[in-house]
Amino acid sequence: MDKIYIQKASGEREPFKPEKLRRSLKRSGADKNTIESIIKHIEAELLKKKFFTTKDIYKHAFSLLRKESKKIAAKYSLKKAIMEFGPDGFPFEILISEIFKKEGYKTTVGAILKGGCVNHEVDVLAEKDNTHIFIECKFHNSQGIKTDLKVALYVQARFEDLQKYHLRRAKRENRTPKIHSAWLATNTKLTSLAINYSRCVGLNVIGWDYPKSNSLRDLIVKYNLHPITSLFSLNKYQKNLLLRHEKIVLCKDILNNPNLLKKIGLNQKGIQRTLNEVREIINNQV
Repeated sequence: MDKIYIQKASGEREPFKPEKLRRSLKRSGADKNTIESIIKHIEAELLKKKFFTTKDIYKHAFSLLRKESKKIAAKYSLKKAIMEFGPDGFPFEILISEIFKKEGYKTTVGAILKGGCVNHEVDVLAEKDNTHIFIECKFHNSQGIKTDLKVALYVQARFEDLQKYHLRRAKRENRTPKIHSAWLATNTKLTSLAINYSRCVGLNVIGWDYPKSNSLRDLIVKYNLHPITSLFSLNKYQKNLLLRHEKIVLCKDILNNPNLLKKIGLNQKGIQRTLNEVREIINNQV
């Protein structure tokens, strides 16, 4: 199989590596027999066509997984589901806010804060005891993009200006300043330069697969914060109605307010089908 090449979303070509697909399927919760069956099927397709894209491989694996379990298929398609939030980053900011709430923080989305030179709109402000966290959310809705050094530099510069004002005010009021930190949260992978710079200056980073064991993917699964775009029982139009008009981003919020499904045009049978799917995906943990 090492002579058969696939094309990545970035346009690069690389040899097909079954182990990479195997790891991805295992993370989604698929059992060993299902994993090997899917890999065998895809290898057979690759031998026929001799050239494939990562998107084709994803579609094949996803369609086979969906027959086995909607929950497993939803976990496998999680990255794509987040990218389907749409062109603006507001749903992603809500997702990040919910993650920090699960960590015990009080959060505000879109806070306007004073800096030393200018005011700043902070995507998510998280507060707990004497700790304030400023979170900049960098959302991308297309494949093949990485969050790079320029973004990390931008976030750090904004944080330094916010910190300048805070330290100045604390000194003026003769009090001990609260602990502040800056975070960059993104739904993509990060370049090595962005990671190295962030480590050097103390900028905290959450990326799709970074840091290990505490990445965006890990946190979503850990806290059952699956997006509504993971649902198979809703079409794209219905998902957009929930996202744009009702500001509903997460599956758990549908269980809290099932009447919204009627509002977007579902009949009783459709409502029940969606509620059943939500319960299956999130194990009814809300």
